Amino acid sequence: MEPTTHADALRETVRRRYAERALRVVASDRSGCCSGSGCAAPVTSNLYSATEIELVPEEALRASLGCGNPTALAVLAPGEVVLDLGSGGGIDVLLSAKRVGPAGFAYGLDMTDEMLELAERNRQAQGATNVSFLKGHIEAIPLPEASVDVVISNCVINLSADKAQVLKEAFRVLKPGGRFAVSDVVVQGSLPAAIREDVEAWVGCVAGALDEAEYRHLLAAAGFEAIDLEVTRVYAPMAEAEQAGPSCCGVETCGTTGAVGGQVVSAFIRARKPDGA
Repeated sequence: MEPTTHADALRETVRRRYAERALRVVASDRSGCCSGSGCAAPVTSNLYSATEIELVPEEALRASLGCGNPTALAVLAPGEVVLDLGSGGGIDVLLSAKRVGPAGFAYGLDMTDEMLELAERNRQAQGATNVSFLKGHIEAIPLPEASVDVVISNCVINLSADKAQVLKEAFRVLKPGGRFAVSDVVVQGSLPAAIREDVEAWVGCVAGALDEAEYRHLLAAAGFEAIDLEVTRVYAPMAEAEQAGPSCCGVETCGTTGAVGGQVVSAFIRARKPDGA
């Protein structure tokens, strides 16, 4: 048996936490802790409009651990093919499917069986026929080269131990001229080493976050052009997060965390695959 690497341990920690989230959503009822918007941490709250909330099953909303709304910020056209990296309970896939219409298609990719089961349950509840949820890792996307028009993601790439590979894979599956349009946690400045090394903080979307310059560098190295990063939220200092306490669901989310010497933000990151690539 091969030895367990740090990346393997991190992946298993992430998988376990997201599995717990999915199971809590399924087990809860409307009166429980995880019902409605009351469970959402400050990072995950108020990301979707009332109109969008009405378009998806409640369980898709309650399973969301995102830090943005890439479906609102990305330009999606009828007939396009969209891929969501780390699709969780399926909220962004289902919203994308609505926007690309019956002539388009939306894929969701996730590694967690419990989230995939919840996403399929939400797909059936919505009656979406232009949606498919795939099991796999975002570092090895199970789709052919040049098969999608848009890659989206919502606070997931920061959880990968090999972000350069994730971006290379996103580039590979995009068609020439395809777009990369993700929400992610980004560091501006520097984080203390203790936070970077803490796996629990990594699952909370902080320790694994790239700084802005490195994000841009990795996108360019993967082959992308027209790279742009727009800050959508700036999070509170660590002391304020500690005072707020854990989320009522007991699941680590992208907490409102800052650090001495830098700040943690949500950002919308855009890039494009060149036409001739």
